[in-house]
Amino acid sequence: MAKHISYGIIGCGMMGQEHLRNIALLPDVGVAAIFEPDAMMRASAAGLTPQASIAGSVAEVAADPRVDCLLIASPNYVHFAQLKEIAAIRALPILVEKPLFTDPVDAAAVKAFAATYAAPVWVAMEYRYMPPVARFIEQAQNATGGIRMLTIREHRYPFLDKVAHWNRFNRRSGGTFVEKCCHFFDLMRLILKSEPVRIMASAGQEVNHLDERYDGETPDIWDCGYVLVDFASGARAMLELCMYAEGSRYQEEISAVGARGKVECLVPGPGRFWPAHLGAAPTPQLIVSPRFPQGPYTVEIPVDPQLLTAGDHNGSTFYQHQRFCAALRGEGPVEVTLDDGWKAVAMGMAAQLSANQGTAISNPLDACESAQCG
Repeated sequence: MAKHISYGIIGCGMMGQEHLRNIALLPDVGVAAIFEPDAMMRASAAGLTPQASIAGSVAEVAADPRVDCLLIASPNYVHFAQLKEIAAIRALPILVEKPLFTDPVDAAAVKAFAATYAAPVWVAMEYRYMPPVARFIEQAQNATGGIRMLTIREHRYPFLDKVAHWNRFNRRSGGTFVEKCCHFFDLMRLILKSEPVRIMASAGQEVNHLDERYDGETPDIWDCGYVLVDFASGARAMLELCMYAEGSRYQEEISAVGARGKVECLVPGPGRFWPAHLGAAPTPQLIVSPRFPQGPYTVEIPVDPQLLTAGDHNGSTFYQHQRFCAALRGEGPVEVTLDDGWKAVAMGMAAQLSANQGTAISNPLDACESAQCG
């Protein structure tokens, strides 16, 4: 019989509640305690987990003897502070939402934390676990004969409104290339199995949030951009982001090309945003296009409707928790390490710096560690 696992949840806003809905689908898994300072979000979370106790602080959740592991799904800018607070209480296994940190000043301290924390930490990079993306990753090397070019396009809706509008400002979110795009930089490293050696970016705030004011301030979060990344292997990658393209049929389009051929995956956005008058939402697809003999073919990769209902990430949140729990039971490794999370943020910070300065950033991981990306 599988060991029962009880979560403590820190942060129960929009993403935290998606985690709660997916945890509820797992066998032998439950939630013992939650902490959420916003009254409305706390009430919503309590409705999803009526068996959980409501804690008054991070420390109270971390110290609860019923808790076997923690999920951090709080606003970006408090992730690292909460990791340090937990470490001072007891070393519990943690699943921490991306980004791992938002301030370049913390880069070295996060590395030190990773070297000394005595329990497993898994960084939540959900995009790895979307079924069409997972299939793409499985087939990319063989279909291409070795990837030379990798392109990730995300055309989607604007940033949603979060508690206290924290995601409208760079200082709290880390900036768009950190907040939103660390997922994609993680995918680049995972798919190419190489490290970045140079990053060039162009980005800006062109359409979204320009007419909004919060405490007299206008949001400064970017809504579009391009990022080019050269990798040590010689492969090249590109990210194309547009956050005022919610009319798109597919939200993410990923392609890899090599000497043998091309492979693509097409991922629709959240079903709740698909216009009802257009009928059923699109089904994810994988497209393989060999060079010789020519003959592209398409495979549809439907996602379990129950998982689509539980969240906005094509079932990936469920599969991530499934694997995290397997790691806690000794049935698998931590698949997204603190090092992975750190490098994804470092690439995002280098992209932010490149776009701000209009220059290429060489050795972006070293630049982040030495706080040059601040």
